[in-house]
Amino acid sequence: SNVAPMSLLEKCHSYKDKTAKGIAPNHGLFAYPVLMAADILIYQSDLVPVGQDQKQHVEVTRDLAIKFNQQYGGGATILKLPEPEIRENVATVPGLDGQKMSKSYNNTIEIFTDEKTLKKKVMNIVTDSLPMELPKDPNKSHLYALYKLFATSAEAAEMAERFRKGGLGYGEVKKALLQKIWTYFAPAREKRHELMKNMDIVHDVLRHGAERARAEADKTMTAVRQAVGLR
Repeated sequence: SNVAPMSLLEKCHSYKDKTAKGIAPNHGLFAYPVLMAADILIYQSDLVPVGQDQKQHVEVTRDLAIKFNQQYGGGATILKLPEPEIRENVATVPGLDGQKMSKSYNNTIEIFTDEKTLKKKVMNIVTDSLPMELPKDPNKSHLYALYKLFATSAEAAEMAERFRKGGLGYGEVKKALLQKIWTYFAPAREKRHELMKNMDIVHDVLRHGAERARAEADKTMTAVRQAVGLR
């Protein structure tokens, strides 16, 4: 926080977007990028998998690491500068209303929900009011954007062509999307069902992961405390 300029945080998209939507600004919202930076830097991360909308937060993380290294490192790299890893096909996942999928917007499609609930969610995805017979631009459809995440290249190309030709109803696309989602996550649902029957395995994995993470964090914090004069 002591190396985080106010001007840097004021430029963050997430802060500006949320306040523009009427969300009352508070310290938690304003300082979130600093918390995110701490989570990344404490483990000396090389790559950070993010969506396109989070790329700026990784850039803020790099800026803070540079400032810390300059102020306390004396030329040495105490905090590693991470790089964002963005998969272009999932850079931003649209939600039920076309905005970024987010719990904050209550527009998510849950992976492990039952089939009836999943169907209700998918069938309620917002679409435009173009008549079925008219050609449509698939690249302007968040319904198609979701379908493309689960379809093969050939299936996505075929669906795009059907959009452009006209005569394709959104209800038909939603049914195809529903089937894709349900099938794609079937192995994960089965795995989760098995794990739920043996929570000891889950707790062991979490405990082991926490131990590994804590060991890495301790190394970083030892170096940080030494650099700022606390040891």
